[in-house]
Amino acid sequence: MIKGIIFDLDGTLIDSMKIWYSVDRNFLRENGVTDPPADISEKVKKMTVDQSSQYFIDRFHLNVTKEYVIKRIEDMVREEYEHNIQLKPYVCETLDMLDSKGIPYGVATATYKVLAEAVMKRCGIRDRVRFLLTDAEYPRGKKFPDIFIGGTELLGCGADETLVIEDSLHAIETAKKAGLVTAGIYDESAEPDRQRIIGTADYYLESLAELKNIL
Repeated sequence: MIKGIIFDLDGTLIDSMKIWYSVDRNFLRENGVTDPPADISEKVKKMTVDQSSQYFIDRFHLNVTKEYVIKRIEDMVREEYEHNIQLKPYVCETLDMLDSKGIPYGVATATYKVLAEAVMKRCGIRDRVRFLLTDAEYPRGKKFPDIFIGGTELLGCGADETLVIEDSLHAIETAKKAGLVTAGIYDESAEPDRQRIIGTADYYLESLAELKNIL
C-alpha cells in the first residue's frame, strides 16, 4: 500500500525539459562551441549541476571556472523559472486528491534549489509539499539512492510504501534498486527511453490523471 509519494519536478510536475535542452546548447555556443553535440542534454541530465558544469569544461576545454558555468546557466534559465514555466496537466487536481486521502508527498529534483523554489512558489505548490530535496542536500544526485531514502524518512514511510514518480530512466532505476515503488510518467523529452521506462518501472502513467488508478 502506498503511504507517501516523492515527485520529480522537471518533466513530472512542471513543463520545463525543452528549456534545459536549449540552454545546454546556447551556453556552449556562447562559449565557442559552434556545433554542440545533439546528445549533449541526454549526457548531462543524469548528472548533478556540479558534475555537468565540470563535464562541459573538461569535454569542450572551456577556459572558465566551474563556478562560472553553474552561475551562468542558472542565470540563463532563471527568467523561465521565475516567469514562464507552467505546471504539467492535472498537477493541482492530483495534489487535491492526495490531500483528500491523507497521503503526504514531497519533491526531489536535480534542478537548482533557488529555481525550483521560484517556480513552485509562483505556481502555488511550494507550500503544499512536505519537502523539496535537491543537490544542495544530496550532492551525489539521482544516480545514488540517498535523495530517495531521505525522502522516505521525511514522509515517515518505508521504501516499499513510497511511490517515486519520475520521467527519467536513470532515476527510476536508482529508486527501484533502493526498494521504492516506481512510476514512470510520460514526457516528450524522455520518448527515446519510453519502452525501457515502461519495462523498468512498476507502473507507467501517460499523465498524472492516471495516478488515482494505482493508489
